[in-house]
Amino acid sequence: FADADGATDINDLGKVRASLKNLLETSKSEYGIAVGSRAHLKDDAVANRSFLRNILMYGFHMFVFIVGGISNIKDTQCGFKLFTRSAARVIFPQMNIERWAFDVEIFVIANILGIKATEVAVNWEEIDGSKIVPIYSWLEMAKDLLMIRTRYLIGAWSVTGRLKSE
Repeated sequence: FADADGATDINDLGKVRASLKNLLETSKSEYGIAVGSRAHLKDDAVANRSFLRNILMYGFHMFVFIVGGISNIKDTQCGFKLFTRSAARVIFPQMNIERWAFDVEIFVIANILGIKATEVAVNWEEIDGSKIVPIYSWLEMAKDLLMIRTRYLIGAWSVTGRLKSE
């Protein structure tokens, strides 16, 4: 999927698709996720953001790592992701969050199920008219992250099922 604002260059779809194909061949699995990234591949990614958005982004990434336990993906919030059909069928029906932090829950569920993900640099540009209100949205996402962590930890939410044998 891609965000509707077109902030990520659609021409990068080929890179994301190739990254997913490589992941599937390497892991010999039908389950996989490829994620466009603006954050950690600075030499390859073109990310033009305001100073405030950069500060909030890096703070959120640290929070995702510490609270969400997501260490294999550096930019969970980039709205440019590609899923295999098998991965989508097992992840999406189990999701609980319907707000900005739903991306983090995708990776929490994927990690529990052992679904691998790969990250590839994409070209991204901040688009005027974004629905994100920097500080308020960050606080909402932080609240959602704490909810995700707590509810999975205490068993209020759980991941059911197993992956088909390869």
